[in-house]
Amino acid sequence: MKKLALVVQRYGLEVNGGAELLMRQMAEHLNGKYDVEVLTTKAVDYLTWKDEYEKNNEVINGVLVRRFGVKKPRSIKRFGHLSMLIDKPFNMHFLEDKWVDSQGPYCPELIEYIKANKDKYDVFVFMTYLYYTTVRGIKEVADKSILIPTAHDEPTIYYDVYKDVFTKPSGIFYCTVTEKNFVENKFHNENIINNGGFGGAGIELPSDIEPYKFKKERGIDNYIVYVGRIDTHKGCQQLFEYFIKYKQEKNNDVKLVLMGKTVMEIPERDDIISLGFVSEELKYNVMAGADALIMPSEFESLSIVVLESLALGVPVIVNGLCEVLKQHCVISRAGTYYTNYDEFANQLDDMVCDGGLREEMGKLGVQYVDRYYRWDKIIDSFSQMVEKVSDKAERKE
Repeated sequence: MKKLALVVQRYGLEVNGGAELLMRQMAEHLNGKYDVEVLTTKAVDYLTWKDEYEKNNEVINGVLVRRFGVKKPRSIKRFGHLSMLIDKPFNMHFLEDKWVDSQGPYCPELIEYIKANKDKYDVFVFMTYLYYTTVRGIKEVADKSILIPTAHDEPTIYYDVYKDVFTKPSGIFYCTVTEKNFVENKFHNENIINNGGFGGAGIELPSDIEPYKFKKERGIDNYIVYVGRIDTHKGCQQLFEYFIKYKQEKNNDVKLVLMGKTVMEIPERDDIISLGFVSEELKYNVMAGADALIMPSEFESLSIVVLESLALGVPVIVNGLCEVLKQHCVISRAGTYYTNYDEFANQLDDMVCDGGLREEMGKLGVQYVDRYYRWDKIIDSFSQMVEKVSDKAERKE
């Protein structure tokens, strides 16, 4: 049985983060097929990287997790200062290595472990291109490494320090076709073993979802739902503005239901209902009963919640400025996208008023997820890459 080391910046049941959750899900689905270990830090909070886990080793859901202490927690002040200098027009690229260390999690003991034990593992898998653990780790085991980049078009990916991260690994497992196309256009690394773009997370839904329960309890006929952090950086300010304008122009009873942690002010209106952070049971019940899920973010590398909505047979309305979300809609034909208010209003009208359209798009959404985003398909694809990378590394030896 081949032995895999999965390297990620944070890992644990207490860790909230899309990439970290994806890594935990992959570790648990791969374990048994391979001998899986996770190499990570003792941090929980990505803002400080402060050590919070005490044990060096523990087993989580059958997976051995090796933890290493963060030598220097993040200084927000120093990190902000370095970020400002690097982003200056004169491009102080010589500071990028210091920026990576400051970005963290600065954990040289983890990198030393990888260097000292690289022959004990057949393949190393690195999650998220951005962090110190990936930047420093891939250099040590490039010939037997797979990168899961979770990359999108953002300022940091243009830093010179990331060129090796995207050109040195033996394999790259992309979450979406959009991500693959963007990375290959940026780094010209088409020669690296890859999965064609359909990776990411497998979507698993509970079997006891009650799609009409929320409507009955609240006395609501029509609503769209947003799931995620309620934050200006997620496009929620524009969502509120567009929705309020829409309701001022239209004579209908559609409501906007929000689920997630609130980090911005929410307009106080009868037609905007914030449920806060909710249980998984309530989350899926509310999502399943919606006319559509709305995703206003411009920056998403996959969006699990969009895929969950499609798997539930609920169409989506997404921000067309996010290429990943747009391509979900284009490929699946189970959603629509907007780039301005008029498009938003027209698409919301269609979803609320046309039950036949919702039903047809719902069926297409289920088919899309079944084809590309089920764990058996993803693990099979990933396993093929593991075998290719492992065989290539053995030949090189």
